[in-house]
Amino acid sequence: MSPRSKIITAAVLFSSGGAAIKWCSFGGWQLAAFRASIAMLTILILLPEARRGWSWRTVVVAVAYAATTLLYVQANKHTTAASAIFLQSTSPLFILLLAPWLLGEHASGRDIAQMAVMGGGMGLFLLGIDRPSATAPNPALGNALAAICAVTWAFTVMGYRWLAARGSSVAAAAVSGNLTAAILALVMAQPLVGGRPADWAVVVFLGVCQLGIPYLFLARAVPHVRALEIGLFLLIEPVLNPLWAWLVHGETPGPTTIAGGVLILGATAGRMILDLKQPGRASVTA
Repeated sequence: MSPRSKIITAAVLFSSGGAAIKWCSFGGWQLAAFRASIAMLTILILLPEARRGWSWRTVVVAVAYAATTLLYVQANKHTTAASAIFLQSTSPLFILLLAPWLLGEHASGRDIAQMAVMGGGMGLFLLGIDRPSATAPNPALGNALAAICAVTWAFTVMGYRWLAARGSSVAAAAVSGNLTAAILALVMAQPLVGGRPADWAVVVFLGVCQLGIPYLFLARAVPHVRALEIGLFLLIEPVLNPLWAWLVHGETPGPTTIAGGVLILGATAGRMILDLKQPGRASVTA
């Protein structure tokens, strides 16, 4: 399998998260605990580098990673898959705001233009809340959790850069983050409940196929593909995520959700295409 094929496969597997989470009857905390536990074991088994290079920095980044994975599950339990993934996709907006202080990286004019459009898309989500439904019982709460998830993911991405610059293991941070998430979610999930065989199948799928294997594919492909190409290929995830939720659950996002998603994805894709045509300009969000 070529490096680009690995990235595309990873994006497709990542995109299954929303529909799969909604399929499982476990509560959000219990599902998050089991999903993180299996993902942790999968990454440990598949990636030798995840078993070394641990440090106090790894633990710091793990906190942001753990918050992200917990918020992602909870958001998908409360709002539409489209809202959850599109709002999480606004994380570059928060990287733009935080990177000058945390990483010493400053924004370009392109960054600011991209973030203005993404901010408009985020505003549409927060102003135009979808109606409650069987798969999205509390869209307002879910949207708020997804927006916070964008912030924690921004911290995670910046943490990865921080680790890489100091020669620390990013894979170890993912393992530590999943371990932290599993422990916290397990405490919050008490008392645990039994589930159907289908629920356990979904849990295994989420841990192995939706998180673990895609992480392996990305780790192996990233050294061989340009960063901008990786970003473009990974846009497959937010495009397919609501499609799977519609096919599996009949979940249809409202017009403001669709409009907000178009703005967010359009701003990101447009920026990446522009950078491909005119390379050489550093970005805090790419």
